Amino acid sequence: MPVEFRADLHIHSCLSPCADLFMTPRNIIEKAASLGINLIAVCDHNSAENIAATLELGRKHGITVIPGMEITSTEETHILGLFGSLEKSYEMQAVIYEHLQPGDNDEDVFGIQVVVNEEDEVLGFNKRLLIGSTDLPVNRIVDLIHGFGGLAIAGHIDREAFGIIGQLGFIPAGIGFDALEISSRTPVDKAMETFGMYRSIPWITSSDAHELEDIGRRTVGLHLNHATFEELCLALRGVEGREVIF
Repeated sequence: MPVEFRADLHIHSCLSPCADLFMTPRNIIEKAASLGINLIAVCDHNSAENIAATLELGRKHGITVIPGMEITSTEETHILGLFGSLEKSYEMQAVIYEHLQPGDNDEDVFGIQVVVNEEDEVLGFNKRLLIGSTDLPVNRIVDLIHGFGGLAIAGHIDREAFGIIGQLGFIPAGIGFDALEISSRTPVDKAMETFGMYRSIPWITSSDAHELEDIGRRTVGLHLNHATFEELCLALRGVEGREVIF
């Protein structure tokens, strides 16, 4: 019988150049554990290189870590890709790396992109231009995510910058999003009033945390049998009592 779990499905690590350097896997997991969050997803910009350490630390603290990525389309829209395994996230990452803008990250302008291990030791610095967009359109990114067995979620649709509605003016019919994300900035009643025409697609809300204090500032409730990616997929489809509690 499904029970309620709490999830924050959009958290950045220190790999994202716009995130605080204290957003290490260890700090993220410890913060989530202190708040009683059961599931998290690490969704760095166009990369998955800090997920392995976060995943292992999550196991030790009883927190399910879903491998993710925040991918920027050629239309400058953010799409969250959530995957059922580390391997699938790496496969998606390999494709995204082929479609990033050329050139190296300007650390003085955008910030450093740090890859760390479970002990918060620096393994290296990603030199790719992760903050930039890919040359992939929204529909192609969604298809790729689904091709790797993942969930495609339109990121923070209530935000003007990098939200699909802010960039395109609407959500194209038939694009196949598994869910839409409402950011922590928009109250539930305001979201219902403004975006109610898209309520046929499941909604989630999450923190989009770039700093430790932001983790858990907005979470989504999930009725699941177990805290797993597979159960999350079933909840988004409303299968046998599983559901999203927005």
